[in-house]
Amino acid sequence: MKKFDVLILGGGASGLMCAGWLNQHSSLHVGLIEGNTKLAQKLKISGGGKCNITNVSVTPKHFLGDELFIKSVLEQFSKEDLLAYLQKRGLKPVIRKKRYYFCPQSSDEIINILKKDASKTHIILGEKVLYPKGTSSFLTAQASKGFRVTTDANTYEAKHLIIATGAQSYKSIGASAIGLDIAKSFGHEVKQFYPALVGLTLQPAQFWMKELSGISLHVRIRVGEKEIDEEMLFAHKGISGPAVLSASLYWHKGDMEIDFLPSLHVREVIKSNKKHISSALPLSKRFVKAFLKVIELEDKSCSKLTVNEIEKLDSIHKYAFAPSGNFGFTKAEVSRGGVKTEELHSQNMQSTKQKNLYFIGEVVDVTGELGGYNFQWAFSSAVACAKDLIQKST
Repeated sequence: MKKFDVLILGGGASGLMCAGWLNQHSSLHVGLIEGNTKLAQKLKISGGGKCNITNVSVTPKHFLGDELFIKSVLEQFSKEDLLAYLQKRGLKPVIRKKRYYFCPQSSDEIINILKKDASKTHIILGEKVLYPKGTSSFLTAQASKGFRVTTDANTYEAKHLIIATGAQSYKSIGASAIGLDIAKSFGHEVKQFYPALVGLTLQPAQFWMKELSGISLHVRIRVGEKEIDEEMLFAHKGISGPAVLSASLYWHKGDMEIDFLPSLHVREVIKSNKKHISSALPLSKRFVKAFLKVIELEDKSCSKLTVNEIEKLDSIHKYAFAPSGNFGFTKAEVSRGGVKTEELHSQNMQSTKQKNLYFIGEVVDVTGELGGYNFQWAFSSAVACAKDLIQKST
């Protein structure tokens, strides 16, 4: 039976960062179990293979979760800290669309950095952690001595256990909800995972959007009090694109509202304009004609529109509808839900239920918008955890 000071379950962004930080700043004997035969599979495929690492603007407002908890964690390893960490190791991320930080060449650049920093970690690949059987089954017979983890091949013991198992998105690369089962075995309350950063399906009244598949527009989507300005893509299954993916994080059920022309006011565009509506509006003609059909308005000269017709056309700024659902876990970038933060310490990610048990990354009930926020969260929560373990070891 192999024994460690620290055992990390999960070899993704948070698990690797935590292992690397411990290796670089302590002499702790660290083990890491990853069910896949390769590490960092989600990092590898994210951002079209170039990995959107973080964002120009990172605040708790960009996350779904307890803002004070998120603020505490981000302050311990900020966006600036992350960029400095990467640059010190020879990686200078490039900015796209004035806000997204990506690897210049490929996601292998950041993966290689994380692997190198974690080179002293005993990495175990291709072993599946078995689901906990009963309450606190991960504790050793003498609980004060730590934790016992059984896989489909071996058994391991550790003084400290870190759950970095991620969530249910990307099942094709081994994603599962085992982290929640482990949390529940220690008496934690959890929110079940739900697809997030995912396309939305439509009610029959919005099937006209499916006919516009392939068209992209810059829109403003309102979900409750949240507003998102980004590109929206009409797809065969419904609607997608960055604006919709981020909106899906905040949408549960009921209406959302789309402004299809957020940068201009339609009344100003048509004022003293003799062109037909579909030609006057600076939008895809296919879209405008479909929209006019939906609101039952003839495509005619702007100068001939009546007051009532202008009022109808004004709905282009506030088209309200209720999606029917989403594209599911197979298409979701991340999962909403996880271990409730009120049962974790915001300074170090340690459980309030069980000493020396930690939860980091996506398994925690904190989810970021599209744009590098979830990797930033993974790295920040990992470092917050590692710092605590380092302090304990000195």
